Amino acid sequence: MKRDQKRAIVDELSEKFAQTQVLIATDYKGLDVQTINTLRRQLREAGVQYQVVKNTLLIRASEDNHVALIKDNFKGPTAIAFSFDDPVAPAKVLTDFAKENKNLSIKAGVMGGKALDLAAIKALASLPSREQLLGQLLSVLNGVPTQLVRLLNAVPQQALNVLVAIKDQKEAA
Repeated sequence: MKRDQKRAIVDELSEKFAQTQVLIATDYKGLDVQTINTLRRQLREAGVQYQVVKNTLLIRASEDNHVALIKDNFKGPTAIAFSFDDPVAPAKVLTDFAKENKNLSIKAGVMGGKALDLAAIKALASLPSREQLLGQLLSVLNGVPTQLVRLLNAVPQQALNVLVAIKDQKEAA
């Protein structure tokens, strides 16, 4: 690979690193091509990019941005997964895939300018997806006006129940 090609790859990676919400480095040693293609397909469906890059290029691209926090993990065969939209998606897909395929190992990650170890990535993977969180938020926001309407309706209903009880008591007497 010529120097100009390497410089172009480093520049492209630097731009992606600056825009990404989460980046996870993996070791794919021992996976065959068909298995890696299956992983790429799953990641693509989740809106995640997965790229195998030479470690020297990764280290150069990580300079002057938050990915430099994990540059010590760029040793051996390294592939990176990064997402621009959903920070949970790559962690979920990679963690689930690593459970099924023992040859894939998660090295480290970066999110919001902070380094993530394997435990933090697994914790991130256990979070609900963005759509589920938005649905929960919507149900909470929808529940507040509903409870207010029930509360406002309960006051006249209780007053009516008191009046009916007084009427029944007077009729009985």
